Amino acid sequence: MYRICFFFFLLIYGFAAPVSAQMPEAFNREGPPNIIIIYADDLGIGDVSCYGRGALRTPNIDQIAKKGILFTNGYATSATCTPSRFALLTGTYPWRNRDARILAGNAPLIIDTSMQTLPKMLRKAGYHTGIFGKWHLGLGEEGMDWNSDIRPGPNEVGFDESFILASTNDRVPTVFVENGKVAGLTADDSLFVSYQANFPGEPTGRDHPELLKLHPSHGHDMSIHNGISRIGYMKGGVSARWVDEEIADTVMVRASEFMIRNREKPFFMYLALHQPHVPRTPHPRFVGRSGQGARGDAILEADWMVGKILGLITALQLEEYTLVIFSSDNGPVLDDGYIDRAVVQLGGHDPFGGFRGGKYSLYDGGTHVPFLVSWPGTIEPGISSALVSQVDLLASLAGLTGQKVPQTDSQNLIDAFTGKSDTGREALILEASGRTCLRNGDWVLIPPYDGPAWTNQWVNLETGLSDQVQLFHLGLDPAQKQNLATVYPDVTAQMLALYKSMIE
Repeated sequence: MYRICFFFFLLIYGFAAPVSAQMPEAFNREGPPNIIIIYADDLGIGDVSCYGRGALRTPNIDQIAKKGILFTNGYATSATCTPSRFALLTGTYPWRNRDARILAGNAPLIIDTSMQTLPKMLRKAGYHTGIFGKWHLGLGEEGMDWNSDIRPGPNEVGFDESFILASTNDRVPTVFVENGKVAGLTADDSLFVSYQANFPGEPTGRDHPELLKLHPSHGHDMSIHNGISRIGYMKGGVSARWVDEEIADTVMVRASEFMIRNREKPFFMYLALHQPHVPRTPHPRFVGRSGQGARGDAILEADWMVGKILGLITALQLEEYTLVIFSSDNGPVLDDGYIDRAVVQLGGHDPFGGFRGGKYSLYDGGTHVPFLVSWPGTIEPGISSALVSQVDLLASLAGLTGQKVPQTDSQNLIDAFTGKSDTGREALILEASGRTCLRNGDWVLIPPYDGPAWTNQWVNLETGLSDQVQLFHLGLDPAQKQNLATVYPDVTAQMLALYKSMIE
């Protein structure tokens, strides 16, 4: 036991040589590669330094690009988190599921357990599957009891192992759920959660700001835990509550242990980072390192996590046996609920990478995200302009592993993902808050919608909504400054027809 604990101490705090010294001898393994998806939260394309669009440095994430392919036209399916995560795991556009929207922390599971999913498909191909980190796809059923089995959840949609944040780090309950049970919850410390009303006697950020170490800018003023008020109300469960500054370390230990235990057989690991989602509370090791405040520090913490995963792959001698995919669930946002000086401390950094809009937006900045793929020895390093989406991972990885999947919105682009082809999708439907638009080649069409042109005064991002049809050519105008709908009426008509046919 001491040796295992000491090993993890060395791993987390960066003593690479002693870690390598404890690894097993080299071996040759047949079969399909391990697959690791590392999924950031609210990370912009300008936040990843290999794209050359921002001032922040992310050397470990850059290593994936250096050893693999950097996609310049990689997309999430949605400009918010729950829908993108739904599409990633199911291969289905999120707008087909009316429940695929930002969920409360006590929402029921929105993935039908009879659906084909990425982990189910890979499990049939002989993979051991695990998820570690943020979930936010709902758990259990309506009115679920947090003190008993929490099912259905990740394990019922294909994961053999799960250690997750039940929702987001700004929503209650602030606990980890491990294989269907609240981790660390004791029998005499029942946990209760509500999104309707507070529990008598429980302080809130609205009524007791003096208890807070991080104050909300808008919303986020309900139950208090660890000096931070959240969305929703919670009582009890003190024995199981996380410490925000230690979330990254806790998740890293679980993910690393999973990789070590499954070294000699194919495994699929979905590592869902919580950074740089609010509240941004990096470990003290990272505080002040970025020079850009809490948001920049949180991104450096995420980069550290990526570095530790890549280092462990090397230490386990699995580089040639491991396909790594890195991306983000949507575009960036600065003030998203807490006063952490993300705007004023930005300096010359551009998280949006020159794109218009961001999180919550139909403009390109909402869904055009970092997208990197590496597999040393199989994928030749390079840059690809192929149009690819996270919704395509299901069919593509099925093609890689010789599996058949039912007809979905997912397309088999494994040749594009492995650099054998520069051809990706022809067309892609993108979504923000239930509204959709179309990218076809370099053209983007946004149908007319009612609604505000801007989000609230704190988030301060363009929504992409207009009462006029909008047409942009991203090849000539990546910042989407010039609406060409009236300049090219024939293209507009063709795009509208294609959009309607794809939606129908």
